[in-house]
Amino acid sequence: MAESERDFFVTGLRNAHAMEMQARELMERQIDRTHDYPELRTRLQQHLVETTSQLERLESVLKEMGESSSTVKDTALSMMGNVSAMMHAASSDEIIKNMLANNMFENFEIGTYKSLIAMCGRVGTQHAETLLRSSLTEEENMARWVDEHIEPVTLAFLARVAHDSPEGRARMAQ
Repeated sequence: MAESERDFFVTGLRNAHAMEMQARELMERQIDRTHDYPELRTRLQQHLVETTSQLERLESVLKEMGESSSTVKDTALSMMGNVSAMMHAASSDEIIKNMLANNMFENFEIGTYKSLIAMCGRVGTQHAETLLRSSLTEEENMARWVDEHIEPVTLAFLARVAHDSPEGRARMAQ
């Protein structure tokens, strides 16, 4: 039996919900480890609140359609988020890896929401489109912020490394 447009939309909503669960896990881990980067920490905390709202919007749309999220997908992607965070934490350049991963992930989320919005007209759910556009705007804002801060965070990381190295401490003593 062929899947209908509605089926693809529901699958996309479930995938987006799992994606946001993964994003939440990643941000929670990053927030715990960004004490040396207060501006980044604050922005991640703000986006974590947005992500919670995005999850609620997705759950609302699924409920309106008589559906629910996929516990299996949510759990699997949440675990992947934890594994990714642990892998980055083991790196001396963790903050750079996290910024690059955030850049990639935000753009993936943007693409996901654009695809879901494109389906809304075909499925006939204008209310869902409004909710999904709110999430898209939040993701676009976060993607722009991450993109604008890759360079400053990288330079702050290098300054911290230079300051903490024996050579850096010797220069500071002069």
